[in-house]
Amino acid sequence: MSLYLWIIVGSIAGPLALSFDQKVRFFQYWKALFPAIILVAIGFLCWDEYFARLEIWGFTSDYVTGIYFGKLPLEECLFFLVVPYACVFVYEVIKAYFPKRKTAVLARLFAFLMVFSGMYLGIVYLDNWYTASACILSSMMILGLYFVGKAPWFGDFALTFLVVLIPFLIVNGILTGMVTENPVVWYNSEHIIGFRIITIPLEDIYYNLCMLLPIIAIYEWLKTKFKLHKKVRSV
Repeated sequence: MSLYLWIIVGSIAGPLALSFDQKVRFFQYWKALFPAIILVAIGFLCWDEYFARLEIWGFTSDYVTGIYFGKLPLEECLFFLVVPYACVFVYEVIKAYFPKRKTAVLARLFAFLMVFSGMYLGIVYLDNWYTASACILSSMMILGLYFVGKAPWFGDFALTFLVVLIPFLIVNGILTGMVTENPVVWYNSEHIIGFRIITIPLEDIYYNLCMLLPIIAIYEWLKTKFKLHKKVRSV
């Protein structure tokens, strides 16, 4: 089994096994979760494929199975299913085990920081396709969902995003060459700032936010539509 596939298996094993925890009962939200993940995954696979064809990023053949869909290895396609599942699981765990959490201040600070930094980096480095697309898109999403849409769940999303930064640094660190001679996923230096967190391009944080935020938005909308909410709380 390839290194990238081991990472995928390791990322999903815990959340999937604990999805039947009686306090969280994550399985009861699958009806809303899977459509949300699939809808967003379609868009990200197109983005991923396009950038791979432009050689803005790519994959080292030594660390993947060799099964490709276009320019994307099987493992990369699974990434857009597995990582969101694990992150939304953490989102529900936080809500289940910390019912008295207060996230209003965190939501405002997180939103202002990410919008300001995202717009600044996106505009200053407009010629860097990865920087500009990930940073500006993430900023626009927050502007629409938090500042305009007043999403009541945004504080929980912000808290979850900060919590999952820990496994994010581990997984993305391995993918970007923290423990291997060559990175599993490589980036064209002409399209990134060059600032890295260990081996992880700074842009990856904004990219992951771009992926997770619309998933949570669709997921929460579907939970309301299917009447799956336990309790609605505001930030």
